[in-house]
Amino acid sequence: MTMVSLPPLDRESVIPLYHQIEQRLLGQIQAGVFKLGDPLPSSQEIAVALGVSPMTVRQAIKSLCELGVIYSEQGKGTFVSGIKIDKNFRQVLSFTEDMKARGSVPGTRVLKFEVRHPSPEVADALRLKPDEEILHLARLRLADALPLGIEYCSLPRRLCPDLIDRFDPATSLYEALARSYGIHIAVADEVVEVGFASKHEAQLLKIAKNNPAFLFTRIAYVQSGQPVEHVRSVYRGDRYRVVNRLTRVNRELLGASLPR
Repeated sequence: MTMVSLPPLDRESVIPLYHQIEQRLLGQIQAGVFKLGDPLPSSQEIAVALGVSPMTVRQAIKSLCELGVIYSEQGKGTFVSGIKIDKNFRQVLSFTEDMKARGSVPGTRVLKFEVRHPSPEVADALRLKPDEEILHLARLRLADALPLGIEYCSLPRRLCPDLIDRFDPATSLYEALARSYGIHIAVADEVVEVGFASKHEAQLLKIAKNNPAFLFTRIAYVQSGQPVEHVRSVYRGDRYRVVNRLTRVNRELLGASLPR
């Protein structure tokens, strides 16, 4: 089988190599390079092409299998399942990573980037002391140069006191937090509701005020469980879709651990 060319890996990035491989393969699948039922190149072929170990590639393949995007058949290989991933709640991705994984070109317009006192909701979510300040970053998010959503991000100022001076808000915040402050987002709780954008938000998103929109509220944590980010987002309902895969536990495997 001819090896499909994959974009080179960024070895200076804070994003692990296996995750970069996962996103590049996902991008190829979403772009139609690999179609429903097509076999993927072997782990060895991908490893040789990208200059990494087969174990690193297998980790990426395993992640894609867990997402349901591909599946393996013993003795035959790994194949594309044809399942489309739009928004997956098991991966904590930055907007930039998310859009690249979808095959879109991400863009950003900075609306605000300032130090302020938090609202009660944000202070409670981030477990802040009464006198603590936050860094507030509001950004209009674009996909292929078209407005997609607005994100209002709040971070405890004490964790990254000079972020305003060091960070270009048009780039990936998660990469900057990891690279400059050692803050690695590990898990996030996200609530999705359907509502309406405000008049100002509707103007920015270029939609009618009464058009339905997705309203996201997310709290992100580092591995220790400390909350480090609160995000409120408004996304266009006509250009964004949320898919959440649910699984059912096999009761026979759990035995008496579940009530009957």
